[in-house]
Amino acid sequence: MTAASRGTTPAMSLTLRVWRQKNADAPGTMSTYAVDGISPDMSFLEMLDTLNEELTLKGEDPVAFDHDCREGICGACSLVINGDAHGPERTTTCQLHMRSFQDGDTIDIEPWRAAAFPVVKDLVVDRSAFDRIIQAGGYVTAPTGAAPEAHATPVPKPDADFAFEHAECIGCGACVAACPNGAAMLFTSAKVNHLNVLPQGAPERESRVLDMVAQMDDEGFGGCTLAGECATACPKGIPLFSITKMNREFVRAVRKKR
Repeated sequence: MTAASRGTTPAMSLTLRVWRQKNADAPGTMSTYAVDGISPDMSFLEMLDTLNEELTLKGEDPVAFDHDCREGICGACSLVINGDAHGPERTTTCQLHMRSFQDGDTIDIEPWRAAAFPVVKDLVVDRSAFDRIIQAGGYVTAPTGAAPEAHATPVPKPDADFAFEHAECIGCGACVAACPNGAAMLFTSAKVNHLNVLPQGAPERESRVLDMVAQMDDEGFGGCTLAGECATACPKGIPLFSITKMNREFVRAVRKKR
């Protein structure tokens, strides 16, 4: 009896071309592996787990890759798959399923490709540049003590919706990986706009955008030319106009500072 006659989906055989790099200083290369018995219902990371189990049984070094929640929330699972950030679907790598591919496919798997995200090992990159951008101004002034009552500070619904839309950014870095310039404007704008539109973020409104943009530039990200690839690749749908909104905030802050 065939898998089709049993009502089950046949397993796939795939050829994986994976970036292997021992450490940040070592040269890297694409290594080819064959994997069989891959269920279309597996997530992409489960497929990599299967590969690593086979490599471990053979006494070979498993492929290093970042992952954490595997629920599309943390953004740690970032990979370039067949040249696309997070792969062929607009989702995170952990939420990408193997049914997006065909039996017999060859899949190229690479780390984020950006000067500001140096490779640590294999598919793992150092994204601490994002952390430093947040530390430069991604916070609000808050008194110590008990949390304030939820409705103590009224927020107009359009502002709340705008803030929530930008708060969805998970800092995965797909915007940087997809950008032909390696720019981090979409990420930075999401973090700036999320707080600047709220009354709680007003005390640092000017310093926030000036400091975070300055830190972004110091980290070595490329310049933004509004190519739009960042918004296309973003798994959380941060809109491209977020960048123009931040640019207006930046100009406003510069003029006020003068």
